[in-house]
Amino acid sequence: MKTNKISIIGVPMDLGQMRRGVDMGPSAIRYAGVIERLERLRYIIDDLGDIEIGRAERSDVKNVENLRNLKAVAEANEQLAVKVDEAVQSESFPLVLGGDHSIAIGTLAGVAKHYENLGVIWYDAHGDLNTAETSPSGNIHGMPLAVSLGIGHPSLTNIMGYTPKIKPENIVIIGARALDEGERELIKEKGIKVYTMHEIDRLGMTQVMEEAITYLRNRGTDGVHLSLDLDGLDPHDAPGVGTPVIGGISYRESHLAMEMLAESGIITSAEFVEVNPILDERNKTATVAVALMGSLFGEKLL
Repeated sequence: MKTNKISIIGVPMDLGQMRRGVDMGPSAIRYAGVIERLERLRYIIDDLGDIEIGRAERSDVKNVENLRNLKAVAEANEQLAVKVDEAVQSESFPLVLGGDHSIAIGTLAGVAKHYENLGVIWYDAHGDLNTAETSPSGNIHGMPLAVSLGIGHPSLTNIMGYTPKIKPENIVIIGARALDEGERELIKEKGIKVYTMHEIDRLGMTQVMEEAITYLRNRGTDGVHLSLDLDGLDPHDAPGVGTPVIGGISYRESHLAMEMLAESGIITSAEFVEVNPILDERNKTATVAVALMGSLFGEKLL
């Protein structure tokens, strides 16, 4: 964190996947008190409201080239990229609230143009490295990391007029436990650093985060974006997500990870995605998201 200003951008997007309700994620996170929490930490908050998401056209809903709602998803991400770009230009920290994980396409497009060598921490049960060719579903929320690497449909990869946004050697995936075959191949082919749940169990979260932070520093990154999917956590702690996978990162481990990122000072932008209040229990998942944001922005127990 190099600034005390935070720009909050809501993206009520549910078109990158099939389960309705994740479009209410930004409202749920605001309702859980994100602005008040960050203001207590002495940040100046500029809530820019929500991006307007267009409706999917009937012809678009079908998988066009195995890409569901391609046109609407691309348009929303173009809008988001502009907002994020403006936030960075105004020397404010962009904090994006989702919405499904397809919104990372726009966030990274708006952020990466300001950095020579942007790093990415992808905190997620999934790799999100699918393409139209490898995706079992055609859901674009399973593709944003591949798109940001320049792999995918041109209307997604060329948002903001440049591609790729990031380099494979500057990515660290943390918490993976549900990878499709095509994603595994791409990880091996590109040499992407991944800490699966096996590594987290074996090494412990402290070592995983120390290694991840050191790895990104050694790569010479001049900024690091955190993309946190709430399904990275175990469904016991974060039940309100569209694609829950049991055996995930615990609530306390996630706080530790965020606290270590806060201490490192490397994070320059962030998004928290896939909060789905319809699938939730009394807004528990949004409350968890806000608590993790507190830790990321320097909140301490003592």
